[in-house]
Amino acid sequence: MTNYEITYIINPSLDEAAKNDLVERFDNVLKNDGAEVVDSKDWSKRRFAYEIAGYTEGVYHIVNIKAENADAINEFDRLAKINDGILRHMIVKREA
Repeated sequence: MTNYEITYIINPSLDEAAKNDLVERFDNVLKNDGAEVVDSKDWSKRRFAYEIAGYTEGVYHIVNIKAENADAINEFDRLAKINDGILRHMIVKREA
């Protein structure tokens, strides 16, 4: 299995319930495509060095997963690009 770390920035204008919904939905996207979510947690609300989509801060969320193939990663990437709740995301393949 390959280890991945996904970091994404959640839109700060979302209320707590909507943020939790978004996190749960994206965790389920990973699980439904065969990945094992090892850890999913908020890092912190941070100020940006420059504006992103008109916002000066955002909530950073980190997910560590294990996956046999890249199907779950590719689906997460596709959906994160079209979702307004996620301002930016980064996927890193980690060494075992």
